[in-house]
Amino acid sequence: MFDYMLTKEQLKIRDEARELVKWVPRQMILDMDTDAIKFPKEFLQEAGRRNLLGCRYPKKWGGREMDWVTTCMLMEEIGTLGYEFACVFGVGAELVCDAIIRHGTDAQKEKYVKPLLRGELFAAECLTEPRGGSDFFGATTRAEDRGDHFLVNGQKRFIVGGEGADYFLLYARTNFDPAAKSQDTLTALIVDRGPGVETKYLYGLMGCRGGGTARLVFKDAKVPKENVVGKINGAYAVFNTMMIPERLGTAVMTIGAARPALDIATNYTSRRKAFGQAIAQFEGVSFQIAEAVMLLDAARAMAYVTARAVDTGVEMNRVRRMVSESKKFITESCQKAVHNAMQVMGGIGYTNVFPIERIFRDVRLASIWTGTSEVMSMITAHEWYREFFKTKTERLARNFERDAQEADADDEIIYE
Repeated sequence: MFDYMLTKEQLKIRDEARELVKWVPRQMILDMDTDAIKFPKEFLQEAGRRNLLGCRYPKKWGGREMDWVTTCMLMEEIGTLGYEFACVFGVGAELVCDAIIRHGTDAQKEKYVKPLLRGELFAAECLTEPRGGSDFFGATTRAEDRGDHFLVNGQKRFIVGGEGADYFLLYARTNFDPAAKSQDTLTALIVDRGPGVETKYLYGLMGCRGGGTARLVFKDAKVPKENVVGKINGAYAVFNTMMIPERLGTAVMTIGAARPALDIATNYTSRRKAFGQAIAQFEGVSFQIAEAVMLLDAARAMAYVTARAVDTGVEMNRVRRMVSESKKFITESCQKAVHNAMQVMGGIGYTNVFPIERIFRDVRLASIWTGTSEVMSMITAHEWYREFFKTKTERLARNFERDAQEADADDEIIYE
């Protein structure tokens, strides 16, 4: 995030984040990429000891009462370690905790949020299923009411932290009435790892390894009623608010993941010589670096404006649009920036002599998970049309359609 837009307190937290980044051993990064480390508990424990997890939450629950701008800055810095570090950093502290802080009880915050932000417990979100991901209401995992508890049966897949998490925020069907509105059929539950919860399969991923991404199977998992987050059959409200940390968080950490690729490529092209001069002197090289710089700066600008919109309480549908377009634009821009970095380094960039090949593999996930670019376009279009017609009268200073030479031409403007 742009340093001149941050307060002294925000800059202090940025420097703390950079100290955490320096602390991470090189071998931890290498071992995660080979899945020798299946889930980086030591990293999360250290982040908790430094009070960097969940900085925007109230101090009484372990946060630092900062804002979304601070969170974006922090997620960018963590992302420089590698995209998967930011994934595991955000899934528990920014996604699961967000749901519990916003919709949960004080008892749930005491039991689940406080120890997680101290780095003593680890959490994961369980939304995607083998039969669907983007179709939220298509969830088939069932939680049957058994009086004082629910009995959960079903599967969730692509769960970051599926291997390693101590508890899960799970979305399950609790209303089985075929006539019920889809928004009234699901419930958000906190499910502790224990009997009936099995990590069935660990995925071999193209990138973003070491985060314990797994398929989970629930067989008669017993969940007490006090573990309902929000209201029974009220998961839609939880899901709606979680789209902010899920998608904005995903976007900003991609900026951090792309940063080292640009830095490495800039340094390399300044030193590598061909035809008697540094290759940075060739426009075919320097213009690709310039484009990468532009894309990352544009991504930061969009992240900052969107974070400010969330912080200032802009109307939710408008925020939903801004978050969606930010997620698409930022993730795709960062992928292009990393592509440029690899391109200007030539063959050496395609080897593991430099980490750009790992960064390239990792950031490819960014425009897929937490909502694909196509879903982001769908939401952006839907919300824009709604916003346009809702605010049309107040937002248009004049009828711009009339500002054409032949605006009154007969039989030319036809709508049906």
